[in-house]
Amino acid sequence: MPKISVAEAKSHLSEFIARSAHGHERFIITRRNRPVAALVSIKDLKIIEQHQERQWLAAVAGSWPDFTEIAEAMGDIAELRRQGGADRDVSL
Repeated sequence: MPKISVAEAKSHLSEFIARSAHGHERFIITRRNRPVAALVSIKDLKIIEQHQERQWLAAVAGSWPDFTEIAEAMGDIAELRRQGGADRDVSL
């Protein structure tokens, strides 16, 4: 990930935003050669937030006494989704 100074970011903010939004580039913004912030696209931010949310949910779920049963059921659901519903009886 390229590093840019705060001064450089200020001078070329529009360019860095465009590169981030359209070119999916990420930038680390530094002050006195130390990282202080990052510039990422909204898409990348959503991915980061989803990852954090999953980690939080896993930590909370892991503390539930019956989590093993829930995890197995979720695994079954994920497998059914991967199969695309094949071999499921959906008759009424």
